[in-house]
Amino acid sequence: MAGLPAFDLASGKVHWAAWMSTAEPAVAETLALCGYDAIVFDLQHGLVDPGEVRGGIAAAALGGVACWVRVSVGAFDVASQMLDAGAAGVICAMVDTPEIAQAFVNAAKFPPLGRRSWGPNRALALTALDRDAYLAGSNRRTVALGMIETETALKNLPAILATPGFDGIFVGPNDLAVSLSGGTASDPADPRVGAALDRILAACRDAGKPAGIFANTPAFAADYTRRGFAFVTLGTDLAFLRKGAEAMLAEARGNR
Repeated sequence: MAGLPAFDLASGKVHWAAWMSTAEPAVAETLALCGYDAIVFDLQHGLVDPGEVRGGIAAAALGGVACWVRVSVGAFDVASQMLDAGAAGVICAMVDTPEIAQAFVNAAKFPPLGRRSWGPNRALALTALDRDAYLAGSNRRTVALGMIETETALKNLPAILATPGFDGIFVGPNDLAVSLSGGTASDPADPRVGAALDRILAACRDAGKPAGIFANTPAFAADYTRRGFAFVTLGTDLAFLRKGAEAMLAEARGNR
């Protein structure tokens, strides 16, 4: 196996990812073969556990596609485990303060940036690197993105981005809408969310760090790429299944 290439968010291209709420290896492999640049497994809200995700990471690798994992805030031991299993990067939910950002970096990066413990046995196989080469390039190769999802995070954004070893931002527009509306709406099309996105992208440009985002629909994805997001996750595996099944049934019934 030649090994998966590094996932370079600074390349200038938009990286597209499929979001998985399940961890069925055959689904991960199928999505990998659809042309996505990455697969993201959701350990925060998804119907999966870390053991299942390990198998999904390996399955996607067969399609030549890197995997990411989204973890809950505080689940930093899981972040380290997923990197050991071969994930190209980890997305941490609800990074509201620089202290949370630092705790995340501690789990995701080896010294001197963090405190990640050595044990990337599966990652060595998937990257086809020897121990010394993996260690030498790991802090650059494995990416740690923190989610900006609240008004508190927006206020602390410059300090969060200044955390050494913190690679960039991933926006949760649905939770951001909930926070900015005071818990009355979850619509990512809310103008307050749009203004926040511009603010986030400007801060990321000032810090020289990339920004990613979850897109509910292709229309949102088009807007996000126009704004300048480097990493866009589009839809979920369950949404793909539902839309595909509905379209085929409608066609079979002569409804289209």
